[in-house]
Amino acid sequence: MSPEQRSLTEYWPVFGLRLATPRLTLAPLQDADLVETLDVILGGIHPADRMPFSTPWTDAPRDELIVNTLRYYWTGRGASTPQSWALPFIVRRAGAVVGLQELMGKDFAVTKTVETGSWLGTTHHGDGIGTEMRSAVLQFAFDHLKAQRADSSAFLDNPASIRVSAKLGYRNDGTEVVQRRPGERAVHQRLTLDNSHFVRPGWDVQVRGLPACRAFFG
Repeated sequence: MSPEQRSLTEYWPVFGLRLATPRLTLAPLQDADLVETLDVILGGIHPADRMPFSTPWTDAPRDELIVNTLRYYWTGRGASTPQSWALPFIVRRAGAVVGLQELMGKDFAVTKTVETGSWLGTTHHGDGIGTEMRSAVLQFAFDHLKAQRADSSAFLDNPASIRVSAKLGYRNDGTEVVQRRPGERAVHQRLTLDNSHFVRPGWDVQVRGLPACRAFFG
């Protein structure tokens, strides 16, 4: 096989992982996805008067936001180890990027616990995509990685995210009061889901490429 026909997946097998749902495909974020990813972020992923993230990264000026986003995903990829990994899945519908769904694990071989985080372009809000893409990674975690628990969180003034969690079977796991933006007090709701309480959809996620990259997940 010539160098032109080869792929970085040969050396970083997790790039070959694929998840598929009835409407979506999820694949680990690669550099070739970053232009489209930035376009969606710059087009807006939440109302300007709301901040759904614990770190208000989308408040940065445009040029700074671009650089920070690139650094975050590049650094996260390089820092992932079997003991502490983060895997951002770029989510596509009909070939177009609609959002990103992240799956994370720390000491997963022992804890059997994952965390999730996500964002979705505002033009795709309200169509059930957020539920579908989180359900995809939860099925992947519970059924294929054999996780026992999944954690998430949302601010109390982010009812859309809390509704997604409720539909999937999460229960409340306490709150904490934090400074979200400078001088702004906000209440963060922790959420947790056991495998046995997961409310499954009427479809099964399709998974390809896992055997080659199991070591990535510890």
